[in-house]
Amino acid sequence: MILLDGKKVADQILKDLKKTIGTFTRPPGLAFVIIGDDPSSQTYVRMKKKKCLDAGIVSVDKKFPADTSEKELLAYIEKLNRDPSIDGILIQQPLPPHLRASTLMEAVDPAKDVDGFHPVNMGRLLLGETNGFVPCTPAGIHRLLQAYDIPVSGKHVVILGRSNIVGKPLAALLVQKNPTANATVTLAHTGTVNLKELTSSADIVVAAMGSPHFVKAAMVKKGAVVIDVGINRNGSKMTGDVDFDRVAPLCSHITPVPGGIGPMTIAMLLSNTALSVEKKSL
Repeated sequence: MILLDGKKVADQILKDLKKTIGTFTRPPGLAFVIIGDDPSSQTYVRMKKKKCLDAGIVSVDKKFPADTSEKELLAYIEKLNRDPSIDGILIQQPLPPHLRASTLMEAVDPAKDVDGFHPVNMGRLLLGETNGFVPCTPAGIHRLLQAYDIPVSGKHVVILGRSNIVGKPLAALLVQKNPTANATVTLAHTGTVNLKELTSSADIVVAAMGSPHFVKAAMVKKGAVVIDVGINRNGSKMTGDVDFDRVAPLCSHITPVPGGIGPMTIAMLLSNTALSVEKKSL
């Protein structure tokens, strides 16, 4: 069994990215929009800002109270859209219940949508175009598979979870007709009735439903690749969606939690921010 070390791969990506950014006429700018006081969000933003500093990206953050109106947020997003020093805009989720994520995401200039969630970028991904931004977690999964020379073409990939952040865009990414994708993808969810049969036939299983230890050994065939996207907190302990201790012995490759997909997601966010600058010079 080989452990897919996302931290090691991400560190190399960021090291290479720093060299690339060093050739720019100015450092890229990444803006974080934070609404409310969600403790996990605060932690994630701190981590992302530290990586920005390491890579040579200037990060700015604006914190809004939880009761901030949609109108006020839209005005601020438009201000960022017009700011030539800002190349990427990230609206940190989760949002307070009175706000619609889709409304705020659609207000971001697609050319600064480094999260890859704007309908324009999602549409480009679905169509197989390469001129948009790919959402960071799917891009990180794809890049990690490539880093370990794990073939995807012709393989059966079962993705557990149909979120707009991971499941749907990852399915769109891996099904494309190109050498690093070309997979047969099954997108499973709460309405799937023959789940164990599907996962047991999968060459690659991606667990992204946010349910601790959901994927058991009986659901995975010997030699499968297992990608655990889940981040579930039990006090100070972090666990994934995979019952790691029992599933790992069956796998050819598996990601740990933490240290797997999390660092790759941040690396792809910073890569997209640098890409935003490069697109402007074309």
